[in-house]
Amino acid sequence: MTTTPLHPTRPQVNSNRVVPTSTQGSTLADILERVLDKGIVIAGDISISIASTELIHIRIRLLISSVDKAREMGINWWENDPYLSSKAQRLVEENQQLQQRLESLESQLRLLTSASVKHEATVVANNQDDFQPMYEVNGQLEKDSQVEA
Repeated sequence: MTTTPLHPTRPQVNSNRVVPTSTQGSTLADILERVLDKGIVIAGDISISIASTELIHIRIRLLISSVDKAREMGINWWENDPYLSSKAQRLVEENQQLQQRLESLESQLRLLTSASVKHEATVVANNQDDFQPMYEVNGQLEKDSQVEA
């Protein structure tokens, strides 16, 4: 007497053949390669409130991708950021030199302005010695010394 199994059996197939499924394990390297190749966006909002009064609201937008993928999307801010490039030290030194030049020019301008004000005050004082008020007497302008009291 032959018994038939209660569960159907699968036909035997070549065991070397692997069919990828969603439950099949992936290595971290595989996952990282997929994320960097395609890119991933993580977005979220964090809000802290007390008694329906919002105290803090933080919006988070995170893009994870490879450099090549980011360039394809038009994102390349790191190329011009002085703190991320090899030009950072040169730019810092150039900035310091420009600050020193600006301070020097401002001090020279202050000296020139103060000298100009002193010169104008001297000219005005000298001109005031020569200045004599004029008065109109009988339809004619006459100097103060000529006006009869």
